[in-house]
Amino acid sequence: MSFDKVKTLRAAERFLELGKIPAAVKEYCKIVENEPGDFTTLNMLGDLYVRVGNKAAAISCFQRIAEHYRDQDFGLKAIAMFKKIDRLKPNDIEIASNLADLYAGQDLVVEARAHYLRVAEAHKRAGAAKEGLDVLGKIADLDPQNTEIRIKLAEGYLTEGMHPEAAACFTQAGQHLLARGMCDEALEAFARALDAEPSDRVGLKGLVDAHSARGTADEAAEIVERALAGDPDDIDLLSMLASAQVDAEDTIKAEEATAALVAKEPSAYLRFVAVARLYLRNDRIADSLRVVGSIAEQMLAEREEGQLFELVNEVLACDSDNVQALRVLVRAYWWQRDTDSLKAALERLAESAEAAGLVQDERYALTQLNRLVPDQPHVIERLQQLGGAEETSEDMPEVESAEPAYEETIEAPEHKFEVVSEDRSASSEDTEIGWTSIPDMGEVHTEQAGGMEIERGFTFEAVVAQELPASASAETAEVTMGAPTESASGDEPDRNDAIRKQELESVDFYIAQGYMDIALDTLDLLERQFGAHIDIESRRQQIHQPADAAPPSATVTEVAQEYEREVQFENEFELSPVTPAAETVVASQPEPETPANTGALGIDPGLAEVFEEFRASAESDAGATGNGDYETHYNLGLAYQEMDLFEEALEEFQMAASLVTPGDGTPRYLQCCNLLGHCFMQKGVPQLAVTWFNKGLNTPGASEDERQALRFDLGAAYEQVGDLDRAIEIFTEVYGINVSYRGVNERLRILQARAASGKAARDSGRNQDHEQHVH
Repeated sequence: MSFDKVKTLRAAERFLELGKIPAAVKEYCKIVENEPGDFTTLNMLGDLYVRVGNKAAAISCFQRIAEHYRDQDFGLKAIAMFKKIDRLKPNDIEIASNLADLYAGQDLVVEARAHYLRVAEAHKRAGAAKEGLDVLGKIADLDPQNTEIRIKLAEGYLTEGMHPEAAACFTQAGQHLLARGMCDEALEAFARALDAEPSDRVGLKGLVDAHSARGTADEAAEIVERALAGDPDDIDLLSMLASAQVDAEDTIKAEEATAALVAKEPSAYLRFVAVARLYLRNDRIADSLRVVGSIAEQMLAEREEGQLFELVNEVLACDSDNVQALRVLVRAYWWQRDTDSLKAALERLAESAEAAGLVQDERYALTQLNRLVPDQPHVIERLQQLGGAEETSEDMPEVESAEPAYEETIEAPEHKFEVVSEDRSASSEDTEIGWTSIPDMGEVHTEQAGGMEIERGFTFEAVVAQELPASASAETAEVTMGAPTESASGDEPDRNDAIRKQELESVDFYIAQGYMDIALDTLDLLERQFGAHIDIESRRQQIHQPADAAPPSATVTEVAQEYEREVQFENEFELSPVTPAAETVVASQPEPETPANTGALGIDPGLAEVFEEFRASAESDAGATGNGDYETHYNLGLAYQEMDLFEEALEEFQMAASLVTPGDGTPRYLQCCNLLGHCFMQKGVPQLAVTWFNKGLNTPGASEDERQALRFDLGAAYEQVGDLDRAIEIFTEVYGINVSYRGVNERLRILQARAASGKAARDSGRNQDHEQHVH
């Protein structure tokens, strides 16, 4: 027999109408068993389990829904369901961890941190130091710029002997400090990372970058050289050394280090571009061109001609008639088959070669010009003066020739790099070139320096065979670190008030959830930071007062919110008689006991202190991180409202409203007012709905359509309050603008009849009282 969902659903609804909740539970269970994906029915079933006091079964239902929403990336709905579970099972660490992760995914930093702290405290009490530190790491991830928290976490890892994790935390702190330009503090963090884990390459790279930014790249180079002494083939270290030498502007060592790197990693040949630019900055144009010439063919083969042109043009900007640079330019245009550019480059080469007396270069340039544009009288005449055109000349290169040329460049073992003295005299013999490739110029040249003849040329093989220079001292050089300076607070009083207000909202959240210890800690921190304040003291009194006592200075809003919480509690936990027929109701599980001793069990006292300092730092910084953005709170409120969790929806909409201003040119504040009014109507507190609808009506910039909708809702709120005269007045205003708006004419007629009937009843009562008085 097939399952009839409609019939089963009707039976469940009839049982609910009769107050037979266990029987309704049984019918809803049938639906869920046949349609596991019916999460609406599953949610209703969970609510019924709550009403009959079966928390374990309710949690099972809500857990399935929450995990489904989380798997489908419906973060806000998943939060709503996990919060329902958290109410039923408030000390469950897994639920708190799930909520924390979901809040973090929605950028709700304060809520995520509060739940992470709960989990960390639980691990601390259980003596699970590693798990607790991992949770503290998640708190640190919520605010990556807070390097103080990150360093405290690293110190906690050190206390536990977890050196790789400590090094990673110190390195992350150093990277953020370096990004803010705090070079000395970054150096200290990177040094501590290397102390914890000497083989940490990321920390060493950070140290090199920090020294470069600080202007002490030579010190970084020395540190890397010492590391290379133990592992001379490490490519990462070779790369760091090359970068450090370039930043230190040591041209010779920069070229040597780069050559050693490329010998091990040929694909890194573009690192020579930085070396060429370094030579150029030091006005050593010939050396710059020598380096460019050594990689030009490979750059063309690997389609890096853009960088090549940029580099050659930088040289020509310094020396526009440099023949060697023009040779490279011509070769590149041959490669690109760019006839127009090639013609212009050949003309420049011919003019520059003639001015420099380089006959062979001029003759070659004119020969190619004559081939490109025949019968130019001045070209023919000059060629005749030079002895005629060359007998052999090169054709335009084919694209297919790129691969063989590249392979030959990579595999050529005899390729050499040479440092050429700028005052070297040029001759036709020196400048002869083969136009199918960039000239090799592989001979070793010597240069006088301080009365000593220094060999400047070297090959790849020579660099590989030669050991890197040993350190002058075997002792480890100590890097002097500047102590981090604490910036004095320059906040204005209004900013202090804003931060205090935000933190007090967090305190209210902790109190509402029953986290009195966290609330008291936060209040103590606020008082130390901003001084005594009446709002801080009032919350202390609220924490210490008896449970049945009303707050001494509660406002109307606070009283109404407390009333709503009581109504919600009664609605959710009202117990109905459970009959023996309710076989589907699972016995409720006992509540987990909260450990009386909150001290750290099995945790080193030093580590316990790190936990406490970490929590204090995280809480004191809550004002800086903020409570999330408007969109997050607004969307979360919508999710709660959709699931009829009006208490939570009110909290989120109020938070969203506090993050915007009425006159900011957007409809956001008005949207919050409207939704808050509707939520209070659903909660049965129309007095507060009146307040929010009026705020919406007074919002600057609201359109007439928006005002009309708010007027209608305001009239409905007055009607629910029982103020029929005021409701008639508002609805009459709506009627005067649009007589058919949302059935206002019929509603106004009914209200007027009710008001007249009430007035007649009151008049009749007064007449009877008068007659009795007369008699």
